[in-house]
Amino acid sequence: MTRTDHDRALLGRLLGPVEPEIGCDECFDRLDVYVDAEVHGADPDAVVPGMRPHLAGCGACREEYESLLELRRSEDDAGDRTA
Repeated sequence: MTRTDHDRALLGRLLGPVEPEIGCDECFDRLDVYVDAEVHGADPDAVVPGMRPHLAGCGACREEYESLLELRRSEDDAGDRTA
């Protein structure tokens, strides 16, 4: 990562998202819908607008997202093997 890239990333974290962002409560309420859309090939950002910028800035929600995404992908993989 160049110094310029590092500076842009830092500035982005300081300024926050440019696009609309949902809050933690809505994130936890709609996370399963977002993850299901992603796992099944739909556009999750169209399904739950504002989720991606929230996940980029909120470590707790991002951790929950990554755990749920891994779980759903492993469930799909297991279903593919039994089908």
